[in-house]
Amino acid sequence: MAFRAAAGWGNLPNGNFSPVIYSRKAQLAFRKSSVCQDICNNDYYGEISNMGDSVRIIKEPEISVSAYSRGTQITAQDLDDEDFTMVVDQANYFAFKIDDIEEKHAHHNWEDLATSRAGYRLKDQYDQDVLGYLTGYTQSALHSNANTTATSADASGTSPISTTNGQGLLATMQLDRTDFSNNFGTTAASAGDSIPLGANPTANTSNFASPLQVLNRMKRLLDQQFVPQEDRWVIVDPVFLEVLGDEQSKLVNHDYVSSSENLLRNGRVGEGMIRGFKIYTSNNLPVIGTGAGTSGTAAQGTNYGVVVAGHKSAVACAEQINKVESYRDPDSFADIVRGMHMYGRKILRAEAIVTARVNIA
Repeated sequence: MAFRAAAGWGNLPNGNFSPVIYSRKAQLAFRKSSVCQDICNNDYYGEISNMGDSVRIIKEPEISVSAYSRGTQITAQDLDDEDFTMVVDQANYFAFKIDDIEEKHAHHNWEDLATSRAGYRLKDQYDQDVLGYLTGYTQSALHSNANTTATSADASGTSPISTTNGQGLLATMQLDRTDFSNNFGTTAASAGDSIPLGANPTANTSNFASPLQVLNRMKRLLDQQFVPQEDRWVIVDPVFLEVLGDEQSKLVNHDYVSSSENLLRNGRVGEGMIRGFKIYTSNNLPVIGTGAGTSGTAAQGTNYGVVVAGHKSAVACAEQINKVESYRDPDSFADIVRGMHMYGRKILRAEAIVTARVNIA
């Protein structure tokens, strides 16, 4: 009962004169943006979805150039047909039941509500898994950010580059605190320490690196790997994006938004680019320990976030099954609704992915 009664009042004591009314409008849960569809290479989608659970991808052969002088006898080079494999080996599902009595008397269409939420949850899990995979981390549980360093046992298919580490990435393309020239204070840098972030309106200090410095190094590493300028992207978490927004730089103001409106579509921030990157923000990036928002010691190697930059051709994603169906429950008067999402993801070009461990300075 919503109204209080005075002491000693006994008229309609149970409050049944004031029934509870349930609204016909349901409160929908907030939904995170997904970025994988925008940044992944989908060239192999048709081949995998139509036949088989794997595809062997042929690599471009390497050609040697030799010096030539008059009269040199030319020897033709044998071409190498090296390849690697992308496998569809990830699958998730949902299933729920709606009883006929509940369906008949409910004031909401629970099947529609639940199906919408389930579809989002499959998509969100896909996003968390792919973002963990391409940054070198795995999930300890579904529906959570990747938080464990990946090993070779977590890899799927074969690697296109023999020099990649157990995460399928190049060690030289994984930035940490040791990749910056200053010591960030008095504590010496150790391998694996995260990069302390801070906004820098004037000159750089020795206490932190600015987000633009991190982006500059990412750009330089990709440039040195001859990665094309077009179709580059960077995915950052809200912490990195906040500190980036604190930068008082005319270059940021010019690059950040190229129109009068700052748009957010599928995680895309604005319409412009920064340092040649399309910038995306996501809550699905790996979170190690308590994440990037933790202000820790100068040598912070246990609590940090991971941001990643790359090229459209770096990672391939392909769905094989993405369906929802319903059927009668043989054991009760109810409908069962279920859905499955089967997909594969593969790092095609480890040289076109660069990651950075970061935390608030």
